[in-house]
Amino acid sequence: MDIVVGLLVAVCVFAGGMAGLQLYRLLPPHHLTTETREVVRLGINMISILAALVLGLLTASAKGQFDRTDQQLRSYAADITVLDQTLRQLGPQAEPIRQDLLQYTDSAVRTTWPDQGLVQRQPLESKSQGKLLEGIPGKLLSLLPQTDNQHWLRAQALDVSGRLIQTRWMMLVNQRGTISPLLVVIVVTWITLIFASFGLDAPRNATVVAAFLVCSLSIGTSLFLILEIDSPFDGIMMVSGEPMQAALAHLRAPT
Repeated sequence: MDIVVGLLVAVCVFAGGMAGLQLYRLLPPHHLTTETREVVRLGINMISILAALVLGLLTASAKGQFDRTDQQLRSYAADITVLDQTLRQLGPQAEPIRQDLLQYTDSAVRTTWPDQGLVQRQPLESKSQGKLLEGIPGKLLSLLPQTDNQHWLRAQALDVSGRLIQTRWMMLVNQRGTISPLLVVIVVTWITLIFASFGLDAPRNATVVAAFLVCSLSIGTSLFLILEIDSPFDGIMMVSGEPMQAALAHLRAPT
């Protein structure tokens, strides 16, 4: 979907430049005087500054979202490992809970970062598998610790499982991105107008057309990259699954 948006942006920007080239031939001479073109140039300069600022803000926002999600995922994988280690220390009575944690982690890794496209990608996890994680605190409360050490371990496991559930929902809420489509439309409209003004002042030759094409593709690519990193669990540029894969390998390791 982001690729389609990027291509549409490139087409719109290129069409704006070409429209400017054609508009020069259609306007009457008194609309093409030096004074008139200077006023248009000043107005376009203001729009250019606004477009550059908004593009910079969009890039910073998307990159910040991507980095925050990556950090949350690393903390998430670390907490899964810590919870597994705590459950191991609780002994055989916690083994069913460990199996639920293993099944949940295995499903999350397979569906979010599928190998060779054999499994349909589902951002982060399915709802049914999420219930396995959400059921862990209740199962921990049903355990009957016999020693002070087991009481402490159960309290630690409850704390970590609660943190896992909270982090999970934070990632699920933010997985679709935060950039408003309306804001993207406004920025693309500004850039299209800028290129239309370039067309008014540009000579009519193949070099100008080629330059418009290259620039429009570059702008389309930049919007594509912004939208890609704004959705960390979807598309071509995803957060790395290595932390979760490492946690899964730890869960599968023999006791």
